[in-house]
Amino acid sequence: QVQLKESGGGLVQAGGSLRLSCVASGRIFSSYYSGWFRQAPGKEREFVSAISSNGGNTAYADSVKGRFTISRDNAENTVYLQMNSLKPEDTAVYYCAARYYGGSRYYAAQQPYEYDYWGQGTQVTVSS
Repeated sequence: QVQLKESGGGLVQAGGSLRLSCVASGRIFSSYYSGWFRQAPGKEREFVSAISSNGGNTAYADSVKGRFTISRDNAENTVYLQMNSLKPEDTAVYYCAARYYGGSRYYAAQQPYEYDYWGQGTQVTVSS
């Protein structure tokens, strides 16, 4: 069992930056691939970014490419999402997710059904 806890959300003006953190507890996190998803009011949960268990492969939604950067520190059991040049349409609850994967350490999953563990979410609000 893995517990995930997000932090770092908040209110920021358009063009600003935030750094989200996701701390995992309960297992050796270096065997888990991880991702960030978000859900805005009235919309479905959508993929934002993913990172492989060894950090060697990353993936991004087209809407955040060039603005967001995902990274991880397996020694600290933590995944980060650096968000720059934020836009009002980035406003959502951001969720961290993870799944143990015994396959390629370069696999970065992009679909919600590929994840077993989810955090409670952290609110990001971008004002115009």
